[in-house]
Amino acid sequence: MNKIKCIVVDDEPLAISLLESYVQKIPFLELIFSTENPIDALEYIQNNESDLVFLDIQMPELTGINFMKILGDKQKYILTTAYSEYALEGYEHNIVDYLLKPISFERFYKSALKAQERFSMNEGKEDSHFFVKSSGQQHRINFDEILYVESIKDYVNIRTGEEEYIVLDTLKSMEQQLPENSFVRIHKSFIINLNQIKSLGTKKVTLVSDQEIPIGESFRMNLLTKIK
Repeated sequence: MNKIKCIVVDDEPLAISLLESYVQKIPFLELIFSTENPIDALEYIQNNESDLVFLDIQMPELTGINFMKILGDKQKYILTTAYSEYALEGYEHNIVDYLLKPISFERFYKSALKAQERFSMNEGKEDSHFFVKSSGQQHRINFDEILYVESIKDYVNIRTGEEEYIVLDTLKSMEQQLPENSFVRIHKSFIINLNQIKSLGTKKVTLVSDQEIPIGESFRMNLLTKIK
């Protein structure tokens, strides 16, 4: 199993230092980012691949609960909090465990093992769907229903046969969330579902819905490789 890529978010510098030292002691964890600012963490997660967030709940700029509501199911979380009453609310989200401050290394290690078990269970299994936040609601989208994903400035448009969902996200992040055996980026602004291709030309792909998607020159070889 690959190392679990971890992010630490806490508004207390001493708490960050402690969690960083704990992560670095555990061989199957990899610390890739830490910050006192949850907004910086949101931006980092939108643009980088990560797995697990050690997340403080009580932060002045953005609470941990609201942080999770913004990201949805993109990450798994271990909550770090001084307030045990928050634990129950946290379990409504994609929570592996919660750690009550002050955190001992023994308790931290048990949480890390829980995370490892959760990731091991999911390894090798391909989900059939994911959830995205659009128009203030969480929507379940089946991967096989997606025709294409289009980048529109700071948003992406996920288009299915019946609906379209405008989501605050990046095309790079979408690439990481969609199954790589079924989806391919064919242009700086487009990802398509390979199973939805009707015909392939030199400069464009026509989907079964008759929509035409341009092929970027630098993406052509990767597309041809995927089709083969």
